[in-house]
Amino acid sequence: MFTDDDTSKTPRNDSLIGNLTGYLDTRIDIVKLEIQQKVSTILVGTIHGAALAMLGLLFVIFVSIFAGLALNSALNSTYWGFGVVAGFYLVLLVLVLVGVDKAAFQGIANKVLKDTIYKSDKRQA
Repeated sequence: MFTDDDTSKTPRNDSLIGNLTGYLDTRIDIVKLEIQQKVSTILVGTIHGAALAMLGLLFVIFVSIFAGLALNSALNSTYWGFGVVAGFYLVLLVLVLVGVDKAAFQGIANKVLKDTIYKSDKRQA
């Protein structure tokens, strides 16, 4: 009743299955490459941001020391210049704690993340 000539194994069906398998393999590879690219972009951005933050912190520290020493010289004191610089930072801290809303920082973070994460996404219109 059954012969070796099974109709479900025609060359056309084998070709279709082969093409579908090839398409799925290619699609999986594309997704892997997209994930790798996004992770690489995030890693590079994080390292770049950390380096900028460290250099910025060093700049602020040395400018603060310079300002403290310059004020010490101008005030003929050994410590009042550093007190003035510390007071400036205290006023700045109070202004940030009282005057700046977290929503402003959240808006900036959302914009930065949207610009970096979805910039390379070609599926969005």
